[in-house]
Amino acid sequence: MSDEQSTGPAGTATLQRSPLHDRHVALGAKFAAFGGWSMPLEYAGAGVLAEHTAVRTAVGIFDVSHLGKIDVRGPGAAEAVNAVLTADLGRIAPGQAQYTLLCTPDGGVVDDMIAYLRSPDDVFLVPNAANGATVAAVLAEAVGDGVRVTDRHHDFAVLAVQGTLSDEVLRTAGLPVGHPYLSFVETELAGVPVIVCRTGYTGERGYELVAPSDRSHEVWDALVAAGEPYGLQPAGLAARDTLRTEMGYPLCGQDIGPDITPVQARLGWAVGWAKPAFRGHEALRREKEQGPQRTLRALRAVRRGIPRPGMTVRRVAEATATEDTSAPDVPAELGRVTSGTFSPTLKTGIALALVDPGVRIGEVVAVDVRSRAEQFEVVKPPFVAAGVREP
Repeated sequence: MSDEQSTGPAGTATLQRSPLHDRHVALGAKFAAFGGWSMPLEYAGAGVLAEHTAVRTAVGIFDVSHLGKIDVRGPGAAEAVNAVLTADLGRIAPGQAQYTLLCTPDGGVVDDMIAYLRSPDDVFLVPNAANGATVAAVLAEAVGDGVRVTDRHHDFAVLAVQGTLSDEVLRTAGLPVGHPYLSFVETELAGVPVIVCRTGYTGERGYELVAPSDRSHEVWDALVAAGEPYGLQPAGLAARDTLRTEMGYPLCGQDIGPDITPVQARLGWAVGWAKPAFRGHEALRREKEQGPQRTLRALRAVRRGIPRPGMTVRRVAEATATEDTSAPDVPAELGRVTSGTFSPTLKTGIALALVDPGVRIGEVVAVDVRSRAEQFEVVKPPFVAAGVREP
């Protein structure tokens, strides 16, 4: 599941708060605005590198309650949702979840989300924070009579326990573990109803838990207590971003958006091409057949450059034998960085970039980093080995 782009430092009175805000304050969290919410960026005594490393080597816990929550219920609810979203809900069974997209009529991405299939008449969706109301409105207009679309953004909290020791933490708390990737179990924790889904946005083995907002403190406290023997580390959205970038996972608003299609973002696997129709299908089928004019590639720094979103990607300059050096040629522009950061795991700069489709894996390109042309190798994501699907 991806998050939409951050809007900058927190401090605006209109920002919404997680039901767990007081827990984060007590932990010394530094907050930032994200999709209209004030959410933990990092925690005192740890910081981004420590939080990132904890998830990769042990276990971390994230509050991602800013994510949207939508109920779609009624006769044929799953079929109605399937006629709008890209992925094919018909390929999964009740108790399973699916990564999917809502597209614009011309093929751009409105949002990406996880769909929980409870039954043919009951689908629970978790879109991104800023887009939840839009997703709900599009679905409400598209579904037929008898199917109800309910925006339940504030009714639930979402917690993510991620890392190699996530099973140990949940098991100690008395929650089910070990179910297959992208499946979920509806259970209780100390009398609190909880959905436990085997998924996450870090690339590590992990779970996302959905619980009623008014009792989310009980779930948080139980998980923190259970995780103490395993070094459970609260982690903020800054570490979440470095973790997902190492996996090559897209961020809505940067790597995908209304002007970036699933075909361009190499997310064709999340499109049910065999379905007769879905929102934006005609434009996407046409683009797939013709080939995209740009494509998302993963870049790894050859030296020390740290890429950032918006930086220009160019061909590497070639030395030329010329007497006139007063006006050197500028290498051709290939595209732009959409996500870029320092990889705490690899200790180097990494990026996702929308570039000319002719750019191939193994090629070396240049990124304009602070007026310097830094070299990057085009690689196949993920940048580090993923453990999200391990048995």
